[in-house]
Amino acid sequence: MKLIKAVINPYKLDSVRESLSELGDFGLTVSEVKGYGRQKGQHEIYRGAEYEISFVPKVSLEIAIADEMVDRVVALIVEQAKTGKIGDGKIFILPLEEVIRIRTSETGDDAL
Repeated sequence: MKLIKAVINPYKLDSVRESLSELGDFGLTVSEVKGYGRQKGQHEIYRGAEYEISFVPKVSLEIAIADEMVDRVVALIVEQAKTGKIGDGKIFILPLEEVIRIRTSETGDDAL
């Protein structure tokens, strides 16, 4: 089992979510987050004045899935979230030791 954590632009969330629902039946957790990468934020010009945005708004997706689904889910997220511009986001793939469904006490892949 793996935990996929993807940080993407908020306006790409709907297309990613719709594509993931077509791929399979699994859960998705979404959080609104703020942060920055190598650029340390971004510069904007509003009414002629330049100002700096230190923390850029993003959304963070968390998906716990079986190992055999990882490549398809990652490819789908990249396809749907990619604009080709700086700030498209990142995907992290983490090993998931155990999952327990609280309601039924199922464990492992059955709990997903």
